[in-house]
Amino acid sequence: MPRAGLDRATVIAAGAALADEVGFTGLSMGLLAERLGVRTPSLYKHVASQADLGHRIAVLALNEFADAIRDAIQGRAGREALVSGAHAMRRWVLEHPGRYAAGNAAVVTGSDDPLLPAIQRVLTSWSAMLHGYHLDPGQEIHALRMLRSILHGFATLEAAGSFQIAADIDDSFTWMLDFIDHGLNANQPDPLTAR
Repeated sequence: MPRAGLDRATVIAAGAALADEVGFTGLSMGLLAERLGVRTPSLYKHVASQADLGHRIAVLALNEFADAIRDAIQGRAGREALVSGAHAMRRWVLEHPGRYAAGNAAVVTGSDDPLLPAIQRVLTSWSAMLHGYHLDPGQEIHALRMLRSILHGFATLEAAGSFQIAADIDDSFTWMLDFIDHGLNANQPDPLTAR
């Protein structure tokens, strides 16, 4: 009999919180059961396996991540959207490193996988962030990949404590955003040749 008040959503939320504390690779069903005050077999009434738990955490994480970016860029465009969205991503990764790792590790399992719409929500948020740059549609995927690669690298390195040189990390982040903004502006179509 499942513990009163324990359901799938509670198990996933607790797993996500624990992953943020111990790291996604450090998450185990035993640790989660201990956190929830149940025996490990009780968890299998709510999730099929540790892999299933990780996949469900990834779906939760990507939806939360998409919301954070969407909320940060709402009503903004161009550089303002870039800066707000990038800061939201950085903050979210630093606050939720385990969830972020789960989202990056997840692989779509089929056309009915709830991970697909979660991924699409993240892409929609990123696309909205770039909208004000008026990129050629054929360039947008390249811009999205560039943005993800750069911001992912910065945020995960920072979360791991890898920036050990005495220069201010916030200054480096601002410098990086200036660089991205200049690059995106340079790729905008020339209004004279676009006619």
